[in-house]
Amino acid sequence: MTNYGTIPTSSSGPVNVEYISRAKDVIKEGLGSRRPWKEMFNLHSIKLPSSISDAISRIKTNFSYFQMNYALIVLGIVFLSLLWHPISLIVFIVLMAVWLFLYFLRDEPLVIFNRLISERVVLIVLAVITLGLLLLTHATSNILISLAVGVVVVLIHAAIRKTDDLFMDEEAAGFLTPSS
Repeated sequence: MTNYGTIPTSSSGPVNVEYISRAKDVIKEGLGSRRPWKEMFNLHSIKLPSSISDAISRIKTNFSYFQMNYALIVLGIVFLSLLWHPISLIVFIVLMAVWLFLYFLRDEPLVIFNRLISERVVLIVLAVITLGLLLLTHATSNILISLAVGVVVVLIHAAIRKTDDLFMDEEAAGFLTPSS
């Protein structure tokens, strides 16, 4: 009997679909902590701080509140800086995928040659490989400058954005419990 016209199935298909589905859930969960951009760039909430201690307090509060937004801004600036270095951009994207699969999306401990590899070792090895490969692309200074620009942009925003209206949204959403 012939099987013309049938689509062969493999046993690894459902595992890959499950892994991709879990990856999507983790990414959605991470992006779910992102605050609305309209709230972040509310022009009525922009005012210079009255003192350095006020600026430091605002930076701490805004950073914890807009943490995911700030991370997206910095990653966007790094991505834009790599547009003129296509090889570095490809290496950066491949490295991000490697970090996702070997560090962020892994539920089980990493085992190589029947040896358990600790999280610290995985982190150190990935960091060394990332640094080495980025050094080989000759875009390290470009990446460091774009990271510095991203940090400066985040610090400026965090210092000038008032924090008076931030916690009212959390309380309304049920994140804070009323003290009664």
